[in-house]
Amino acid sequence: MRDAFEEVKGLLAGKTSMACMGDMLTLAAFSHAIPINNSLLGAYTTEREALTACQDKQPDLLYITEQLEQGYGINLALKVKNISPATRVLLFLHRESQEVVREAIEANVDGIIFVHSIGQSADGDFLKSIRAIANGSSYYPKEVRTMAGYVKSVALAGLSDRESEVLEALCQGMSNKEMAEVLFVSPETIKSHVSTVIGKLGVKDRTQAVISAIRAGM
Repeated sequence: MRDAFEEVKGLLAGKTSMACMGDMLTLAAFSHAIPINNSLLGAYTTEREALTACQDKQPDLLYITEQLEQGYGINLALKVKNISPATRVLLFLHRESQEVVREAIEANVDGIIFVHSIGQSADGDFLKSIRAIANGSSYYPKEVRTMAGYVKSVALAGLSDRESEVLEALCQGMSNKEMAEVLFVSPETIKSHVSTVIGKLGVKDRTQAVISAIRAGM
């Protein structure tokens, strides 16, 4: 557990963050958790407050739940992407339904994890999501993708087997270095594969590539 704590501390070093959650007790506990509080610029319970704060301070990371005291977390994510494009959004979902998961995916959030999965292990979804988002990747674990329930389509048919492996790794939030280690190739080769995948899918970045893959049933 201490190793996980130190890793999160290192990943968040030099980054700024905000949190917006509807439950005051959850928000207070999250905001005071070390090392989250070291980077936290503000904690809010309403969509309007968080949106204003994000516009003013342009945080690197925004942690949200879909349930807010006023407003809706997924709407907040959409709006933040317009006013603070560089802010990476991690969504903690309470409602595990196909409708809500798809709605969150359409909002182009950078990561989704189910609340029940937090704290299941030292190397669980929370650490993996922080690791991915802090390094510029996205995090959509298989549990989330399965719940989305998209039917497999031909949209991925143009990818080679290796490109499909790279796209699957992107969905898991792996960095180029991690993919290189798992697939036994150089980081430069992975970088080339990622660029090719993005080009073939007709998207602009890694997050959109992941979302395209999920919509296509990966």
